Formats: sequence, structure tokens, C-alpha cells
Amino acid sequence: MPALYSRRSLLVRSAVFFAAAQTAGLTRLWGASPNTKPGVQLFMLADEIKKDPAGTLAGLAAMGYGYVEAFGMGIQNMAEFKKMVADAGLACPCGHFGFGFEDTEKALDDAAVLGVRYAISSILPLAPPKNGDFRELFTKLNHLSADDFKQMAEFSNRIGESARRRGLEFAYHNHNIEFRRFETGLTGYDILLKETDHALVKLEVDAGWMAAAGADPASIIAANAGRIPMLHFKDLSTLTPATTELGGDASKHIVDLGTGVAPLKAAFQAARKASTEYFIVDHDPPFHNKTALEAAKVDFDYVAGLMAS
Repeated sequence: MPALYSRRSLLVRSAVFFAAAQTAGLTRLWGASPNTKPGVQLFMLADEIKKDPAGTLAGLAAMGYGYVEAFGMGIQNMAEFKKMVADAGLACPCGHFGFGFEDTEKALDDAAVLGVRYAISSILPLAPPKNGDFRELFTKLNHLSADDFKQMAEFSNRIGESARRRGLEFAYHNHNIEFRRFETGLTGYDILLKETDHALVKLEVDAGWMAAAGADPASIIAANAGRIPMLHFKDLSTLTPATTELGGDASKHIVDLGTGVAPLKAAFQAARKASTEYFIVDHDPPFHNKTALEAAKVDFDYVAGLMAS
């Protein structure tokens, strides 16, 4: 990422800012707390952030986003990126970091420099993939045993303890793999909920991935009120057949928020009652004849509409 902005970049960002201010008013940009607006997980915009981080952040602010959820594994200089986020008028209360892929203390160091409150695992492998082989990683994740989930719970508790010593909080982000049911009748998620310390391990519920696995995100949220500070919105064109396999066909059915069949409104309503603080767009590719930024605007409008209802 560039350490300094060019004159042209500053002019473009200023123009974006004033256009947004004229359209929405300064109160919309600055006057409200960031958690009264939607946020966006920056993995969605990884290519755009790599090419033009400052311009991309300014564009998100102009759309009306109040904050971003960092994808820490893609950021080379945390302090520099923190300044870019602030310069765009955005907050960064949470982020995904490389837990399970790198040393826990290194990941928490990055989270502390960035200034987040919540440090989150995107996925949580018990060991990093050898030689970066993600096919091997997905194979392992798709065949986790009940004992593996108990080990993941122990790992999560250790991360949570380290996070607390730094004044941070750790949260576990789900996909669909956690909902495969074992012979005991329990799912991997049931084991994680049972075996993790509620004071050390918070939850970031990804409603789309839960629904893809055949689970009911609204019920899970209601049953864990007070433990879910963040809700991810992801929509799919079909939930049939349900799948607990990551890296399969389910990701091909991801669509713009509000155009699919995932029960996102019910999840949102449950999260509001459960004291969830942050409502975050998490739209993985493909974007179906749109750029990532165009999709981010469609997704913003959907979540902002829910929040205004």
C-alpha cells in the first residue's frame, strides 16, 4: 500500500466526500455512531483495496457505510491502513485475522495496532495448511470430528485469554462446516457453544452460511443473546440441498443481499433483540455482472433498509 497519497488521489477523495455530504448531510457521515449504520467485510473488496485502498474506502464512506471489518491477512501495514480508514471517515471496530494460520500473538499484535475491539477468526484450522495448500485445508475442514471441535474450542479459549490480556475480545465466525451432525446428535457448533467460555469467546454469526447448512440463524441468535456482537449478511439463490461442505457448490449460489432466499430479515430481527451491535455485509464473489463496489452498494441499501425499519 502506498505510504503517501498523490495530489490527484486527494482531490478525488475530497470530491467523493463533498458529494456524499451534499447528498446525505454531514450528520449521516459523522453525526451517528458507526453501529447505527451497516459495515462491510473487506474480503469482499480485496482486489479493490489492493489497487486503491484510500479510494475504495472513500467510496464505501460515500455509499453510507459507517465502518469496515478488516480482513487482516490482506493488510501489509496496519498503522498505515488504520490512518486510511480514519481519513475516509470510517471506523474499524472489528477484523478478521490469521488465527490458526500464524502465531496467535502476532495476529493479536496486528489487531491491537489496527485498533479493533473484536479480533475474529475467519476460519480456525487446528494447523495451517502445508505449503499453502488450501485444497488440503478444505478437505480437513470438511471432515472435522467431534474431538476436533473440542480442540477448536480449547484453541478459541486460549485466543480469548490472550485477547483479554490486551484489552481485546475474540470472536468465532462460522461457515457451514460447523453444522454437520455427529452420532451423538450434536453438531460441531453445539460443541463449540458448550466447550467455549462465554466470557472469552464471542460469536460472529454468518446467517447465510448457517442457512446453507440447514440451520436456523434466528433461533441460534435468540438462544445466545448477549454473546453475538456481530451479524454477517450473506444471501444465496437456493438453500437446497443443505450442505455442510465448504468449498463446494454452495458458494456458487451467493447473490446480492435481498435477492436470494436466506432468512436474513428474521436473523436481523433476532439479532436486534439479542443486543447485536454490528450488522455487516459479507458478500463473497461471484458478483453477477457487477463490480464488487456496485454489489457493495446494493448490499448496503438492503441492510440499511432493515436497520431503518
